[in-house]
Amino acid sequence: MQTRRVVVTGLGVMAPNGNNKRAFWETLVAGQSGIGPITLFDASEHPCRIAGEVKDFDLPALLGRPVKVKRLARQTQLALAATCEALHDAGIPGDRPEGLLPLFLGVSSSAIEVIELGMERMQSRGPTGVPTHVVHGCQPHQAASTIAELFPAVNHTSTISSACAAGLDAIGAAYLQLRQGKFEKALAGGSDAPINPLTFACLAKAGLLSLRNHDPQHASLPFDRRRDSGVISEGAGLVMLETLEHARARGCRCYLEITGYASQMDTELASSGSGFAVTMEQALAHAGKRPEDIALVCAHGPGHPVLDVVETQAIKQVFGDHAYRIPVVSIKGVTGNPLAAAGSLQVIACALSVQAGIVPPTANLEVPDPACDLDYVPLKARHARVGSILINAHGLGGGNSSLVVERLK
Repeated sequence: MQTRRVVVTGLGVMAPNGNNKRAFWETLVAGQSGIGPITLFDASEHPCRIAGEVKDFDLPALLGRPVKVKRLARQTQLALAATCEALHDAGIPGDRPEGLLPLFLGVSSSAIEVIELGMERMQSRGPTGVPTHVVHGCQPHQAASTIAELFPAVNHTSTISSACAAGLDAIGAAYLQLRQGKFEKALAGGSDAPINPLTFACLAKAGLLSLRNHDPQHASLPFDRRRDSGVISEGAGLVMLETLEHARARGCRCYLEITGYASQMDTELASSGSGFAVTMEQALAHAGKRPEDIALVCAHGPGHPVLDVVETQAIKQVFGDHAYRIPVVSIKGVTGNPLAAAGSLQVIACALSVQAGIVPPTANLEVPDPACDLDYVPLKARHARVGSILINAHGLGGGNSSLVVERLK
C-alpha cells in the first residue's frame, strides 16, 4: 500500500508565555519565561507556589459566541482556544463539516478541579448539592467532545492519555492514520490544566515540583546544575495535519513534514527514561533517517535532576559523536511543563523554528552540569537553517515518544 506524506498546515497555541502562536514564538526566541506565582488557587500553604499559568484569554471573544465558561474544565477551555487558532491558521472553517475531520487529543488526566468542586459541594451541601455539570466536566474526553460540539467541522474524536507524552502521541496517532490514507486531514495535539490544589499537593509529595518560589522566572532550569525539579504549567497546542496532496490542492502553507514516529515504554521499570534510546532509534528508522541526518533535537528536558541526565545519555547513545555536533534544545525553561500539552507545543516550536530559520535557546541555562555536556543553545537564540528535527517526550509511568519532522522539500 502506498503511504501518504503528511504535513502541518495550522498551529494553535495557548501557553504561559503566549496565548497565540506569535506571542509564543517571540517569547521563546527571547528566552522570556512564563512562570510566576500561582493565582488560580490559594497556594500559600503549599511547598511549591509557582507555576506557568495561561494569562489574559477571553474564550467567548476568541470563539465569537457566548459559552458557559464556568461549566467547562480549564483544560477544555484551553483546548477550545487552541483549536480556534489552528483551524483559522490552516484556513479551514470550523462551523460546518467538510468531509471527515477527526480530532486526536492528548490529556494527562481528568479535570481534577471539577472533581474537587464536586467533592467540596457534596461535603458542604450534601449529595443533592453537587452541580450537574460535574458529571460531564470531569470525564477525560470532555475536551474532545466539547470541541466537536462547538466546531461542527470536527466529526470524529479520540482521546489519548499518556501523561506528558500524550500531546506528541496524539500527533503521532493522527500522522499514522493520514499516512495510511484513512483520512485526508486531522486536528491533533494536547491540552492540560493541572494547576489545582490536589495535583500540586500530590506532585510536591512525589518530589516532582521545583521549590524555587523566590525566583519563578528562573525556576525552570533544563540541563542546569542548579535544577531541583520541573515547574508545572498549563496550556494547549493543536496542529492541523493534512496529506501533502490535500494541502497542495488547497494551496495552503505547509510548516513542515512529519516523517517518523515511535513510542516505547521504559525498558527498566525502576529507571525513568530508560526507553528514550529505543524510541529515538525506532523513530529514526521509521523516518528512514540516519543519526547524522538530524540537525536539531527538541528534548523533553523538564529540568528534573535525573531525567535530564538520562535523556542526555540516551542522545549520546543514539547519535554517537554526532551528538556533540547538533543543538539540543528544551523549551521548558520558558513554558514550564504543561504535561499533555508539552509535546504538541514542542512540535509547534519546531514548525516556527523551521519557518524563521532560528533555533530558540534553552532558557535559564547559566551553570552547566558536567553530566549534561551537549550543545543546549544556552540563553541566546541561534540563526540556523534546520532540516530534520527529532522531538522527544516522556510521560510519568514510563512512556517515551519521539517524532521526526523536517523542512518540506
